[in-house]
This record gives sequence, structure tokens and C-alpha cells, in this order.
Amino acid sequence: MDMNKIPFFKMCGSGNDFIIVDNRKKILHEAAFPNLARRLCTRSRSLGADGFVVVDDSSTADFKWHFFNSDGSRANMCGNGARCVARFATVNGIAGTDMTFDTGAGIITARVTDDRVSIHMTDPCGFEAEKRVETRSGALTVACIDTGVPHVVVDAADIDDVDVVGMGRELRYHPIFAPDGTNVNFTFVHEDGRLFNRTYERGVEGETLACGTGSVAAALVMAARDRLRSPVVVMPKSGEPLRIFFEQNGSVFSHVFLEGNARVICTGELWEEAWNWVDPDGVMEVGSK
Repeated sequence: MDMNKIPFFKMCGSGNDFIIVDNRKKILHEAAFPNLARRLCTRSRSLGADGFVVVDDSSTADFKWHFFNSDGSRANMCGNGARCVARFATVNGIAGTDMTFDTGAGIITARVTDDRVSIHMTDPCGFEAEKRVETRSGALTVACIDTGVPHVVVDAADIDDVDVVGMGRELRYHPIFAPDGTNVNFTFVHEDGRLFNRTYERGVEGETLACGTGSVAAALVMAARDRLRSPVVVMPKSGEPLRIFFEQNGSVFSHVFLEGNARVICTGELWEEAWNWVDPDGVMEVGSK
């Protein structure tokens, strides 16, 4: 193989897109992962994606993943990315249709059925039903829960008219959530029982078309408020529904599953020009691999 080229899969899970690389033969140096993520995920200049996934060997599961947001920051968990990497593993013979893989949030189990994938999430923690936050537009009461990564859930009376980027960025960087910040969800329960959810994602630093861990967070918060019961159908901005299953004892949740599609978009090779490009400030980074 030409070591100046990186074989890859481009995949999409309910609107979240990811670049996935099999690194079990150590074609990439781990120190280069953050820079590669930032550069490869930059849209227009490179392939572009919401996240970068590197698959590696594991002594405790079928494989291990390293997950990076598009800004190069590492994340413990990503629900849509997890579904995509599970299907990637099945397609490439790394694991069977039932598998386990090692993440920063713990061991995740998954089941692949054609292009549908169900993952067993780690148990959520850190639930706060009501947290008062002072914002530029006044006091706001939000709910907080960690579904592998931290999330805030905000009720939205008009889901289409929410300032997801403006309000989302303010809450994401609010001192009350320092130093790591939080993901921010704006959610609305439709009269037909569907849950509409829009997410400002930490690490992408903007709204994404879907967020798996955010959809789970929104579903569990609404269940804790006795507004929904398992299973919950979540409609992200992409319009590609996710299904959330869980067991509930008051505000304590367990056996949480996230189900949705995981589509292969394309495969190929990333050329060195995909990551060695000039920044607006005139700096070209080299030695990414």
C-alpha cells in the first residue's frame, strides 16, 4: 500500500457523517489522530465530516475505537458514530453482527441488521431535572444528563424557530458547565408522541443534522418528566428517525438502546493532499501520518 494514502470509509448515521479508518496494522501514528481529524473533517478543503473514527485492536472487546470531533478534540462517545463503526466492523469482517467495542465511555455492545444498527449505551449518569442558568436573555431552567458525553436539554415551544447556534453556543461555553462544556439540545414533544430534537454539538461547534447521544438525552429527560415512555421515536433535523429503548425507575435509567440507520456512502483512499493543505494564515501542517 502507498503509505502516502489512507484507505477510508465514509459513513452516515441518521444525518451524522464520519470518516472511518482501520488502523489495526498501525498505518497511522496515534499522535497524529487529532490533527488528521481536524484536517480531514474540514468541509470544502478536504473530505469533510462531523467526526473521525480510528479502529484499533482491543484485548477486551472485538475492537477499540478512537473518536474525534471535527475540531480534533477527542470524545468518549458518539451514538451515531458508534452505529456506523459497528456496521463498518461487520462489513470488513472485524466482528460479526453481534459485537462489543471499547470506547472512552466503556464497552459498547451492538447488533447489526442490514443497514440498521442497535447499540447498548452505557448507563446514563449525572441527571439533574432542573438547573438554573443565567443567560444574556434571562434565567433559563434546563435539564442535564450524561449519556456518554454531557448534555443539556432545553424545552422548545417552536422547534423550527430556535436559535440553535446562538443559544447553543452560549450554553455550551457557559461558566456553569466549565471546564469541559456541554452539548445542547432543544426539544419538542409532538402531539403524536414523536420527540423532535435539534443539537448544538460540542467539538463540531455548530448544529448537526443528528446527534445520537443527544437524542438519548432528550428522550430520557422527557421520560423522567412522565411525558414519554419507551420506546421513543426521535426526529432529528435530518428527518431520519432514531428509536430509543430503555428501562426506567423514576429518574434512574438502565438498558438504554439507540437504534437507527448506518449507511455506507463511499470507500476509497485519502491522498496526502487531503490533510496537507494551507490554512488561511498561510501555515501548512505536514507529517500528519
